[in-house]
Amino acid sequence: MNVLKPHISLNVSNIDASVGFYERAFGVSATKRRPGYAKFDLSSPALNLTMQEAPRTGVNASHFGVQVASTEDVIEAKRRFEAAELKTFTEEDTACCFAVQDKVWIEDPDGNSWEVFVVKGDADVMGSQPTKAAAPAKSEAACCAPSCCVPSKLGDAAP
Repeated sequence: MNVLKPHISLNVSNIDASVGFYERAFGVSATKRRPGYAKFDLSSPALNLTMQEAPRTGVNASHFGVQVASTEDVIEAKRRFEAAELKTFTEEDTACCFAVQDKVWIEDPDGNSWEVFVVKGDADVMGSQPTKAAAPAKSEAACCAPSCCVPSKLGDAAP
């Protein structure tokens, strides 16, 4: 089997709001639009993202993510998101999923969390409090599921 790219399908309550969000988040237009449906066929990151309008039924997904090669890539994503006027939440040197990571989170109109993250090393725990993020503390149970979206300092110039 040759895997070409991940595919994620989302149920969204307002297709127009969601398409607008993802166009700003990814910096490209939807590749297909139909009544109540949209598709983004992205090459970077390699992703087939589809969404269909449906009534909200509760939590339909945990979160979604894009792994990048470096902290600089995370910072670049954060700057792009903020330039697109999206709220961000960042974590630096946080333990999540038994790994030390830097990450930036955004949240779409339906509350789906997206992270752009780099793995910096192994961790002995599933999750921890952010060590450098200027954000409220989170519990270990909330690992990989932030209370999005609180501005923070990742990539900002030091005062």
